[in-house]
Amino acid sequence: MLHKTRGIGLSYLRYRESSIITKIYTEAFGIQTYIVNGVRSSKSKNNRIALFQPLTLLDMVVYHKNKEDTVHRISELKCYAPFHSIPFDVIKSSLALFITEILGKTLREEESNELLFRFIEESILYLDDAEANFENFHIQFLMQLASYLGFGIETVDDLERELKSNHYPQLPDFVEHQNIEQLLFSDYGLSIPLDRTRRIRILEKLIFFYKIHMETLGEIRSMEVLIEVLR
Repeated sequence: MLHKTRGIGLSYLRYRESSIITKIYTEAFGIQTYIVNGVRSSKSKNNRIALFQPLTLLDMVVYHKNKEDTVHRISELKCYAPFHSIPFDVIKSSLALFITEILGKTLREEESNELLFRFIEESILYLDDAEANFENFHIQFLMQLASYLGFGIETVDDLERELKSNHYPQLPDFVEHQNIEQLLFSDYGLSIPLDRTRRIRILEKLIFFYKIHMETLGEIRSMEVLIEVLR
């Protein structure tokens, strides 16, 4: 059957001579894998491969045969909110790669979750539109995403307690405690005097916190690039 859904591009792999296998987080079906033929062909009239770049927001018509199928096909595809800045700003594109890697490793449900989809969509649109004060975007994204994944951070004390009980080597000092509290309970765009060292420490604590709840998270390869870019 054919179904209409919105989707958020996460990743793709080359498949055979001109095709790709892409992973997309869909509004209607959760995380799904699709095979797309001819997208890399030199004879293609338009550059459709751009539609599968990280975090691209998609309108899709998809063909799902059975619920048991692990790979599906796309009938129609277009971007419904073209980016204005993310691909052209080195900081934003590094943030986008980090967020994409996190989503690729944490999204597991193959079913609709409208609230989660809307949160991710609105976060992406914020990042693309932001003109300033987005250097802490990735930290706040992790804090908020945790709630949708079922292990939200209620208070800074709860976070510190859980880190300590899992033998995290360094707990926040008073200033860092305040920084985390501000970020936890504020919307995107909060401007606080957070230096590079503290930003890195907070990010590392959050990744450790995620690994407590998701043992298969593994190494986040984009972190190193992100930390370098956010000097």
